Amino acid sequence: MGPKPSDLNRPEVRAILDEVRGLEAIGSRIDAISRHFIGFPYLETPLVGSATLPERLTVALGGFDCVTYVESVLALARASTATGFVENLRRIRYAGGDVDWRRRNHYMTAWIRNNQSAGIVRNRTRGAGLVERDRRLNVVEGMPARNVRVRSVRKREFMRRVDETETGDIAFFASTRTNLDVFHVGLLVRSDDRVVLRHAARSRGRVVEEGLRGFLARNRMSGVILVRPQLVAGGKAA
Repeated sequence: MGPKPSDLNRPEVRAILDEVRGLEAIGSRIDAISRHFIGFPYLETPLVGSATLPERLTVALGGFDCVTYVESVLALARASTATGFVENLRRIRYAGGDVDWRRRNHYMTAWIRNNQSAGIVRNRTRGAGLVERDRRLNVVEGMPARNVRVRSVRKREFMRRVDETETGDIAFFASTRTNLDVFHVGLLVRSDDRVVLRHAARSRGRVVEEGLRGFLARNRMSGVILVRPQLVAGGKAA
């Protein structure tokens, strides 16, 4: 099912895309677009759909949870038109682009796998400090449990190699829980001599920017999964 008119504010989307039209690098576009939404409210349940309620493609930009913030910024960064933004969002959020609750990428390991298969991102989690954890994912009510192996880099080692990150990279923070793969996600931006994290933070009620080092120090996790967005074919926005 396509978006309702109340979901998509085309003038707003066109204004955002006009601001980044001269930027060719995907990282530069993600930097500018993610900055635009700093201060926007955190929404607990921004999407419409469940195991018993029909799914609807939600494209509103008035507020986000951590996943919809990343999805919306990435979809805009890959777009040149409002229609392209909606199409990108559909492909990013759902396996095969099929708008169906059971095809939504509820778990972030599936999000990464499906978007890498679609050529939208590339998993860059590798090297020293790599750890693997087996998880049985069962926290989404109505979805069958699934067994996965979560590969991440320990946070101390990740910070030792933080210079390998690029502006626009996506950081997924692996959970220590045995029934969950990832507990949070955000965008990385290189700012002067440090790396900052932009993310929709439930604890602060809005989209924020903060130093990555401080976030890692405050939060317990199994490790960090690093994913790098890719340009569309030919290096052009859709």
